[in-house]
Amino acid sequence: MSRQQSWQSVHDEVLRRINTRIWKPGEQIPNEADLAAEFSCARTTVNRALREIAKTGLLDRRRKAGTRIAEQPVAKATFDIPVMRQEIEEGGQTYNHQLLQREVTAPPDAVSDAIGVKHGKRLLRLKALHLADCRPYAFEDRWVNLEVTPKVNEELFDNISANEWLLQNVPYTHGEISFFAMTASPDAAKILNCDPGSALFTLERLTWNGPIAVTHVRMMFTKDHKMRATL
Repeated sequence: MSRQQSWQSVHDEVLRRINTRIWKPGEQIPNEADLAAEFSCARTTVNRALREIAKTGLLDRRRKAGTRIAEQPVAKATFDIPVMRQEIEEGGQTYNHQLLQREVTAPPDAVSDAIGVKHGKRLLRLKALHLADCRPYAFEDRWVNLEVTPKVNEELFDNISANEWLLQNVPYTHGEISFFAMTASPDAAKILNCDPGSALFTLERLTWNGPIAVTHVRMMFTKDHKMRATL
């Protein structure tokens, strides 16, 4: 390649060589300096391209050992954080939400540990119900780090949900998501209009802006809820 390459073009060419088995599983690829010379670009450009591919599990990068094509790539799923209003409206239903509880209080120790704050430190707790065509869709139990998002205390959440407000106003760099089944407590069953002990599809998400946690949320859906991811 004669002209200087962008990281995206380097990324695409490396990916092509992997997918066409020019570089085979388990094989070590040229080092960054050699690739930079071949592609007429800076090493930092090559480094970014390789880092992006490594995130997909196709490359195994180890310091001093070089970069190899993964022998058994691990498929990684990509989830978008949905705006509940948009998700419901895209399904052809009318969206509403109700703020059920709002208080600044100390969370359980497990939540403090997850967010990375001292036990006893107060966070904003918001409980809300998302509705589709006036029927319960999801019960949200959220904790917000006020140090990261002080303006959240000024929002009433009467016309916009915390889910949508945070996505519009607070940047995040990465997150952790867990999925599990849980039985509905009497309180959750009353909110979601289901029987106590019913199976609930539950999503627990922790989002970060750099090294600082922004919010910890648990979303509870009735058992017929579905989610999709891109591999």
